[in-house]
Amino acid sequence: SNKSPWLALAQPGGVYVNPASHGEGRFVAPADWIRRLEENGQIATQYVDDRDEPTMSLPFNPNGSVFGIEGITSPDGKVFGKMAHSERVDDDLYRNIDGNKVQPIFAAGIKYFG
Repeated sequence: SNKSPWLALAQPGGVYVNPASHGEGRFVAPADWIRRLEENGQIATQYVDDRDEPTMSLPFNPNGSVFGIEGITSPDGKVFGKMAHSERVDDDLYRNIDGNKVQPIFAAGIKYFG
């Protein structure tokens, strides 16, 4: 979902490669909460496999978050909580990893809140 101002510049369904440096902690919620989050567009980001499908499988989902959920937003979208590190982007980092590494959440946040 790009319901959140943080994700206003992102394309729904877009795939971004963000570093993950966590092995503990994961998103867990009962099925009825997951359904409510989904219905309200609050599931912001998910871990996906090599077919770009949400997954709970290693190595794509490093911590076993349910339904592959990597990030959610508050109901109004102004709060965005996520696990991977979108801030770890630089031309000299991760040169051996392919994919779109620039998730435009900071530019979108500045545009909205700035």
